[in-house]
Amino acid sequence: MSFTCGDRALCLLGYNLSLDRAGEERKLQLNELDEIRLEAYENSKFYKEKTKKFHDSLIARNEFMVGQKVLLYNFRLGVMGGKLHFKWIGPFVVINVFPYGVVEIKK
Repeated sequence: MSFTCGDRALCLLGYNLSLDRAGEERKLQLNELDEIRLEAYENSKFYKEKTKKFHDSLIARNEFMVGQKVLLYNFRLGVMGGKLHFKWIGPFVVINVFPYGVVEIKK
């Protein structure tokens, strides 16, 4: 099957118009893809905030009082500890309570 065109200039013009139309369609597809990417980013951000809020609600806040006896967690044994090592040391007595959960203790 062969394509013949009576006027060569009209054939080239039609070819250029189809390229222009294809270029416009490609630009629309790229814009749509960009919108989908931004929507996915926003959904991811919303999910992270929601997950953080849930996990933060599970964290138990301990309120210590002056004179209270507490145990201290030895993080070195928690990472490299064995079965027979105690991960908690103490008891210690709370001397002073500072803001943001900071506590001064003595043996």
